[in-house]
Amino acid sequence: MKFGGIILEWYKKNKRELPMRQTRDPYRTWVAEVILQQTRMDQGLPYLERFLKAFPDVSALAAAREEEVLKLWQGLGYYSRARNMQASARQVVEQMEGLMPADYQGLLALKGVGKYTAAAIASWCYGEPKAAVDGNVSRLIARLFGIEEAINSPAGEKRVYALAGDLLDRSDPGQHNQAMIEFGALLCTPLSPRCEVCPLAAHCFACLSGKVDEFPKKIAGKKPVPSWFYFYVMTSRGETILEKRGNSGIWRSLYQFPMTEYGAPRSEAEMVEDIHEFYSGEQVHVTGLSTPIRHQLSHRTIFARFIHVELPSLSSKLPAEWIIVPVDQIDEYPVPRLIHRYLESVKI
Repeated sequence: MKFGGIILEWYKKNKRELPMRQTRDPYRTWVAEVILQQTRMDQGLPYLERFLKAFPDVSALAAAREEEVLKLWQGLGYYSRARNMQASARQVVEQMEGLMPADYQGLLALKGVGKYTAAAIASWCYGEPKAAVDGNVSRLIARLFGIEEAINSPAGEKRVYALAGDLLDRSDPGQHNQAMIEFGALLCTPLSPRCEVCPLAAHCFACLSGKVDEFPKKIAGKKPVPSWFYFYVMTSRGETILEKRGNSGIWRSLYQFPMTEYGAPRSEAEMVEDIHEFYSGEQVHVTGLSTPIRHQLSHRTIFARFIHVELPSLSSKLPAEWIIVPVDQIDEYPVPRLIHRYLESVKI
């Protein structure tokens, strides 16, 4: 039996019944692919359901307020995905009469749509013979063929794509791509792959050579830089203060509690002193201090602490980016995942 036949036979018996496999609609497929990138399936599916309920088509997404989109995205992280998707939706509505591009090249022209997403949509929705290569597929191919080049290097990526194209079932590329992705997700996993039940084991270089743990090879990324964030949860008479972040850097346009950032940890006395940098009004009373919370981003490791401060009143003379918000309405504002997680664990 040929490679494609082995993969498809396994897929038909073992595939998960996922909602994005029940439609060939390019908009819904696009939303699913974006939400499930860098997100566990069990975490992403509820978000997918809520997102499509709120924005059932590309016009609805294009017309929404950015804050509404970001609020629905809250907890997923990588907010640029949501911003890019909405920017592309507006591009489709304004420049393409509301119709999603119907081929790989057209999809690739949308903001935030890369080679994998464009190939996944084009093959699944339009039957275009394009290999969709994500991390699962790259890992599977690297082990199967014993690719010595790092798969995140130009040479390694080029080889993976060439082999993925050679293996592609051009009679049903969408089904083939789904099978490859599922195979990598369920069998050829990053850790402890299930080689003992793999139907490709007899043809796999890594398995036959006993070097499964050595593939895929990757160039190590830069070590994340540590940062210490101190958030000041200032409350008075059922109200608190939020500030909107700027249009650049991490967490762009999201809301947070006023904060200071340092390259080294601060003592508790120094944290209390910093309060007066934010608030020069009446006396303050520190009511709580969280333990350090570690939050990992791709390029930095954040150690965050939340300092709870009770004030006699909230001054009207606040910085322009600060707003006074009723405590019971904090949930209406999109906040970074770090703050979202903290708010779920405490009551203000």
